[in-house]
Amino acid sequence: MHLLTGKNAAIKKKGEMPIARNSFIQMSKLTNVKGRITYISSRAKQENLYAVYETTERQFWRELAKYNQEEFRKSGTEGKCIEARELIIALPESFVEYDPYHLLKLFTEHFKKNYEVECVSALHHNKRKTNYHIHLIFSERQLLKEPIIKIASRNMFYDETGKHVRTKKEILGESGEIRTGCHIIKKGEVYEKKIFTKKDERFKSERFLDEVKHSFTDLMNVYVGNDEEKLNVFQHGSVYLPTKKIGKNNPKEAEIRADNAIRQEWNRAVDVALVEGVPEEKILKIKKEEISTKIAQSISRQGFQPRAFREILLAALQILREYIRKLRIPSKPKLGIDMKEFYEMENLKSKLDQKLRVIRQAEQVELPRLEKDLKDITGFFKGKEKKEAQNKIDQCKERIRKQKDELHILVKKSGYPNVQKFMDGYRTAYKIVEQYKKELEVWKQKTGQNDIQPERKKSVLERLKENEKRVKERERPKSINKQKRHDWVER
Repeated sequence: MHLLTGKNAAIKKKGEMPIARNSFIQMSKLTNVKGRITYISSRAKQENLYAVYETTERQFWRELAKYNQEEFRKSGTEGKCIEARELIIALPESFVEYDPYHLLKLFTEHFKKNYEVECVSALHHNKRKTNYHIHLIFSERQLLKEPIIKIASRNMFYDETGKHVRTKKEILGESGEIRTGCHIIKKGEVYEKKIFTKKDERFKSERFLDEVKHSFTDLMNVYVGNDEEKLNVFQHGSVYLPTKKIGKNNPKEAEIRADNAIRQEWNRAVDVALVEGVPEEKILKIKKEEISTKIAQSISRQGFQPRAFREILLAALQILREYIRKLRIPSKPKLGIDMKEFYEMENLKSKLDQKLRVIRQAEQVELPRLEKDLKDITGFFKGKEKKEAQNKIDQCKERIRKQKDELHILVKKSGYPNVQKFMDGYRTAYKIVEQYKKELEVWKQKTGQNDIQPERKKSVLERLKENEKRVKERERPKSINKQKRHDWVER
């Protein structure tokens, strides 16, 4: 369909970055469809009315309103009867270049073809001519090809609420007269006439509105002359912020541009965050807590203030950027053991090494010397000297034995079952600490951050006791003679 009556040119200020625009399509329920149709289609009521388009006669809407009200009364539902629904469709300002009637017909017939319901529509501008839009009213019911007429086979009685009751007695008052509001349909008369189908349930779903937004947005983009003016459907609840449309001659143009600029900065930061691997849930959490909640609080306190709005967005943007920055920093290495416990282990290892030096001195120097002295004593009359030399050897050996026993005593006092368990744990802990030091140096070079003391971990002894307990429980049903090697240090 050819719509143009003149040249359609999209105007963009020099040096201005294109803004990703979102379409605006809103749906509302109508409780007085006849009055609403009159309002949107009357030139007396609309200052800037350009065209009206109807897919059926007005009689249809009168019958529809009457039928909906009757069905609503029968249902006994509280509230107000919904007679029809209305879509408000904001159009790109460049569409003023198209023929109004043909433009309106295009959108209306597009909807009717998709949903097979009757429509009436009107094309408007607001008073300042900054918002070019369509009002599209549609029915939730279709007209039946053949009416369904039901005739009473006997007298039928209805109370004040329109509810069918079984006997006449139920609608009589104390005087025996029919109560006000009650009525009788006599045998042979029509008691029900259906001329419309049931309401189409899909019009009540959120999916319908989303579908309509995409459908009309795609249609608009077909007729947008400049690719930079093409529209998107904004997804509510998404990580992005929508930008506002700026109509021609809008007195708040500068304010809206400033608002859009900060919204775009947020959207750009969101793109970076997603590429960096920030979960959508985290971005949505920041958006909700730092933007949505704080804006609502600000509006409740002082009404909508553009400056306050931008300050809130800037603060939220800084928080998101800081989160991205931290995500880029390599994670600080974690130490898997308690350093205090490791220092105590090193102290115990030092004492054990000191004892070991004494033992080595006795075994490798003193004892061989004493044994050589004994061997050098010869002669038949040297019995006393030999005995003294042997006593010194025996005393040295006893001293060595006690020194070796002290190795076990030292580790036992420190809470370890034996030297083997201590040494296994010490060697493992030593490797963990050395590896941690290497990783920490690399981390400090990459980040330029000072070392922070590692968090408190379970001590080696604590883990030893836990593992020993698990070993006993695991080996309890087994033979006590069967030994099982247990590595007690968590690796």
